[in-house]
Amino acid sequence: MGGNHTQVEFILLGITDSPRVQTLLFVLFLLIYIVTLVGNFGIIILVRVSPSLHTPMYFFLTHLAFTDICYSTVISPRMLADLLAEDKTISFSGCMMQFLAFAFFATIECHLLAMMAYDRHVAICHPLLYVTITSSRVCWQLIASSYLLAFLSAIISMWCVFGGYFCGPNRIDHFFCDVVPVLKLVCSDTHINEMVIFALFTINIVGASVIILLSYISIIRTVLKTCSAQSRARAFHTCASHLMTVSMYFGTTFFMYLQPPSSHGSLDKVASIFYTVVNPMLNPLIYSLRNNEVKEALVRCGRRFLNRWQH
Repeated sequence: MGGNHTQVEFILLGITDSPRVQTLLFVLFLLIYIVTLVGNFGIIILVRVSPSLHTPMYFFLTHLAFTDICYSTVISPRMLADLLAEDKTISFSGCMMQFLAFAFFATIECHLLAMMAYDRHVAICHPLLYVTITSSRVCWQLIASSYLLAFLSAIISMWCVFGGYFCGPNRIDHFFCDVVPVLKLVCSDTHINEMVIFALFTINIVGASVIILLSYISIIRTVLKTCSAQSRARAFHTCASHLMTVSMYFGTTFFMYLQPPSSHGSLDKVASIFYTVVNPMLNPLIYSLRNNEVKEALVRCGRRFLNRWQH
């Protein structure tokens, strides 16, 4: 790292100091983490074994599920351990690596949600060109570009957060190493660092939001021109699950990272819990419970499994 630091470790203050509440939260978050792993691994396996789901939309969905697994695993195991442990210290390098992984997978999630919105835009607005525009090669190029850009963005963000001079307090008022609480501990001037982080946030999260917004404006305009009410209902139902995911993820991230530094308070932890712990659990549930194609594929897989087991 380019910066200097005297701290060799930090202390994560966590969500609460109450032992009783910590125990309850441990049980709750453990169940959420298990559901997250089962649900997202289930989506990946279901798409792989179901030929009817071998389409660009579900290709992106499997990568979203993989990202949610990694994204949640970066945060949840450490948070669960801290809820039961008295020693909540984390090394400087451990904190740095946690932030790097968090920033990496969070950025990929933004890109994937934008890709899925564009996929729905092409499918509904340009159905005759859908196979050409969203070919397998194009999909893999988009995924590879996303991973590369997310990695570069995460590296730069990590340098901006941890490249300063840490000389004083080492208590992070959060349950993981996030931008705002860590930058509060930096003794040197962080104005330029904050500007760079804000620029990266604008490029990745706001940029993805604009793509999603434009895609759905185009979808709504196209659907409203459709004469058949049944076709309108089918098109809106197809997009409903994606819109729910987008609203939950971007709503909490905008609340967390677009408010002025002086406005950050206790609600930050609630918002962070939502997009780091709860959202990865809800994504597979939303796509399975609100998506007829996924439900039908699940039923077919269940029947095949029962037939093999009976024979």
